[in-house]
Amino acid sequence: MTTIKKIDFIDSVANALQFISYYHSEDFILAMSRALEIERSPEAKDAILQILTNSKLAAYGNRPICQDTGIVTVFVKQGMDLKWDSDKTIEEMVNCGVRNAYLDEINPLRASIVKNPISERINTKDNSPAVVHINLVPGDSLDISIAAKGAGSENKAVLGMLNPSDSIVDFILDEIPKMGAGWCPPGVLGVGIGGTADKAMVMAKESLFESIDIQELIKKGPSNKIESLRVELYEKINHLGIGAQGLGGLTTVLDVKIKDYPTHAASLPVAIIPNCAANRHVHFRMRGDGAVKLKPPNLELWPKTEWSPKETSTRVNLDTLQKKDLENFTLGQSLLLSGKILTARDAAHKKLKELKDNNQPLPDGLDLKNRFIYYVGPVDPVGNEVIGPAGPTTSSRMDKYSSLMLEDYGVIGMIGKAERGKAALESIKKNKVVYLIAIGGAAYLISQAIKSSKLIAFPELGMEAIYEFEVKDMPVTLAANTDGDSLHEEGVKKWNAVLMKN
Repeated sequence: MTTIKKIDFIDSVANALQFISYYHSEDFILAMSRALEIERSPEAKDAILQILTNSKLAAYGNRPICQDTGIVTVFVKQGMDLKWDSDKTIEEMVNCGVRNAYLDEINPLRASIVKNPISERINTKDNSPAVVHINLVPGDSLDISIAAKGAGSENKAVLGMLNPSDSIVDFILDEIPKMGAGWCPPGVLGVGIGGTADKAMVMAKESLFESIDIQELIKKGPSNKIESLRVELYEKINHLGIGAQGLGGLTTVLDVKIKDYPTHAASLPVAIIPNCAANRHVHFRMRGDGAVKLKPPNLELWPKTEWSPKETSTRVNLDTLQKKDLENFTLGQSLLLSGKILTARDAAHKKLKELKDNNQPLPDGLDLKNRFIYYVGPVDPVGNEVIGPAGPTTSSRMDKYSSLMLEDYGVIGMIGKAERGKAALESIKKNKVVYLIAIGGAAYLISQAIKSSKLIAFPELGMEAIYEFEVKDMPVTLAANTDGDSLHEEGVKKWNAVLMKN
């Protein structure tokens, strides 16, 4: 009979979370490499190459692929004949492993979990607790699947309670464009069909652990209804032209995974959950012979070509840039930023609004006028690092603060990821400012451009505090010009039209 020791299980969870923080799986690397090869959109191709180069840097440096190191989800399948040598429950042991992984001194991971979600939203400081699913199964082994899911993709989850006669394909094709680019495509789409609302969502999440194999399936041909649906959705979603980072292109999803379950005669629950370009997950089995040892991916798998700034990129000195200069920038223009920028995301924006509403001054040392704001919550630095991985967060969450930041505080530029909403674009146009995007999924690569970091305001917010970064040749793309035109809207229209002709 197998006996699992407490320390072995805790260490295995911690090891797995460290492992997936900096290693992509081999199937993902190969799928992204194929997407790079076939891509015809210059903007999307550049984005995919940045993601792959970032992946390689993270693997060699053992530092996080993305600054959002996720909320931990664990699926445990415990053999009914298995014994535990432990004084803790499975959930308690999982959370010990999470704490050990995220507080690791060599590779600390960003703590993003807040308790009291409808009140104070205080950070737990160690990224616990995890979300744990436990099933009892025959046998005496312990089967474990662990994921660390970033909020950019998790926030795009959708549940549809369809009628039995409704089209699943039509429902999903209608929802995918509404997701925007905040989930950092290209990635894998998980779909759960049947059961109840909660069962469908869990199946969609669980399907994301499966290997990327859509090309093999297309080559051999579908053998059942689920496989046929996978291929149909894969082809039709990519035909939408959304592309990498929502910039327009040929690959929006790398694969579509589907799990189904019997359901009520009057029901057809359909859940959709995308996995982002970080794609952090791993599966392993324990048989009582110690903590798990995971095998790194083949370091020869990445493309030989690595990302470097385009020769056509325009260098911009933010310290001398004036607001009137912004009108010279064009939609889709590649820029390399140098100079000082300020960071601010959700909690900092909320604080700034409270100050304005209460007619209170900004904290000493903080002046937003004529500054660029970067929506980021970085990982803490280690060793000689100035800052840890520092990729952009989803900009649309800050849309409701656009007028405050642009009109009241005088910000002239914003940097984030994905599209902006109608209100934000109108505010951009009204105030004649710009919105730039950095590539989601290129956090470690972007951090190499950050040369200094200084805490400016709201230290109590932790990773959401306002910092001043000094950057050198930070790669960004102009995603909304002073007329409020959107690269995301124009790019998708262009590539959808191209694909419709083919």
